[in-house]
Amino acid sequence: MKGKCSEDEEKRGEDRIMKQAANTESELFTELRKLTPKVTGGLLRMRQETYRDGAVPAKYKLLAAMTISIAIRCEPCIRAYVRMACDQGITQEELIEFLEVAMTMQGCPGEEWALKAYAAYKDCLSGGATEDQSDCCKTTGTSQTHE
Repeated sequence: MKGKCSEDEEKRGEDRIMKQAANTESELFTELRKLTPKVTGGLLRMRQETYRDGAVPAKYKLLAAMTISIAIRCEPCIRAYVRMACDQGITQEELIEFLEVAMTMQGCPGEEWALKAYAAYKDCLSGGATEDQSDCCKTTGTSQTHE
């Protein structure tokens, strides 16, 4: 059995490795974006167009994307979409209804992943930063809705 100190040291080591990996991924994406501006820029423009207000308000599009992220079990995506939906002014009631859809579609695993979305929402409410997570759908300093 490990002592509390060694568990804390192990956790800090894992966190450090994850941050280094995220920085490396971020640097690689920046380089790839410079090498493929038409494609990566196209993805950013597509996201800007998709997640704007239209016949369906942006916040509902972002909540739908969060629900899909729960279904595909992409935690960085979940956190990113929750943050963007919070920035669009979602209510807790709106979030809960979309989480119910995710849980209904996914069963028990959906509940576990919906908890991650709810935790991200609580972080948003408390002013906590979710951007420190490795984001598979974000670029350095650029959200999915703003280039």
